[in-house]
Amino acid sequence: MLKLQRSHIEAPEEELQAFYAQLHSQHITPAWTSGGVSLEPTSKAVPYVWHWHDLRPQAIRAAQLVGTDQAERRVLRLTNPALHGVSASNTLVANIQIVMPGEIARAHRHSASALRLIIEGEGGYTVVNGTRVPMYPGDLVLTPNWTWHDHANDTDAPMIWLDGLDTPLIRLLEAGFYEQYHQESQDIDEVPNPASAKYSVGGLRPAWESAPTADYSPLWHYPLSQARTALERLAAQETGSPFDGIILEYTNPLTGDPVMPTIACYIQMLRPGEHTKAHRHVCCSNYHVIEGSGYSLVGDRRLAWEDKDVFTVPTWTFHEHVNTGNRPALLFSFTDAPVMKALGLYREQARG
Repeated sequence: MLKLQRSHIEAPEEELQAFYAQLHSQHITPAWTSGGVSLEPTSKAVPYVWHWHDLRPQAIRAAQLVGTDQAERRVLRLTNPALHGVSASNTLVANIQIVMPGEIARAHRHSASALRLIIEGEGGYTVVNGTRVPMYPGDLVLTPNWTWHDHANDTDAPMIWLDGLDTPLIRLLEAGFYEQYHQESQDIDEVPNPASAKYSVGGLRPAWESAPTADYSPLWHYPLSQARTALERLAAQETGSPFDGIILEYTNPLTGDPVMPTIACYIQMLRPGEHTKAHRHVCCSNYHVIEGSGYSLVGDRRLAWEDKDVFTVPTWTFHEHVNTGNRPALLFSFTDAPVMKALGLYREQARG
């Protein structure tokens, strides 16, 4: 019987180099010369924090220099220092958008899914497919992929929010489409935010209607007041996650799935003095500090944060959170975990 074994060939170096040169001329690369197998993910992104005391003045300055007629969206893109593109993490952007009193940002739609976590303002609204959605600090507002959306500020104060989109992922997949609405603003439905009345009470929906078939949440507005109440109720009787404290996921009320197919959103409470254990997962995460102060140990970096700061945790990077203040800290985060889970690539690991 023929003995099977690995082969060993010592080809002349000149002949090898000539072969490689010929392959190169034909746009072919031998896999065995292009590096070894990666044993685990190593993110190109690095941990980083953007401080609100830097961000807000720049947003206000942008509003003084550039109108919403000149900019499709007056957005400041938070750019990871280690990435060549203009995004906070590999697959998700974190942007700061500002709309001043009396301004609108015109209607459009795109393949990218988007979320808004309101940072500052006294009202104002987003219109999603004709539905007026209110925007108050701490609220989560969704504009799922290919939904029409425009923004308006009918108050006397600036509106500033955190934008989260999956545009780097869409760009990588070469799947992006964009379209402008036929007028600057959508006509608003007479019934204010009907989805809230239909789906915001857990486990209940109108029996006379068929359930929506879209793969994103029919709720586009998740008020902070409701999330805070739920967190406080659980904190009174539960210890929560050893890695994240009391943490809740915003979900599609009909399915329990993430709010959008490519983006999962969370809100967590860290009690005063709480120090979570370290873990890591195959998904990148961008955080916004709704309120509180503390720091996060991310890889080999200590990211100090306080009210309204934004920070990013790269994929497969150990991280732990510490609340150094005398009040609960509330952190909002959004991740690309749904993508990793859909592809069978998601995993978590605790340190030690």
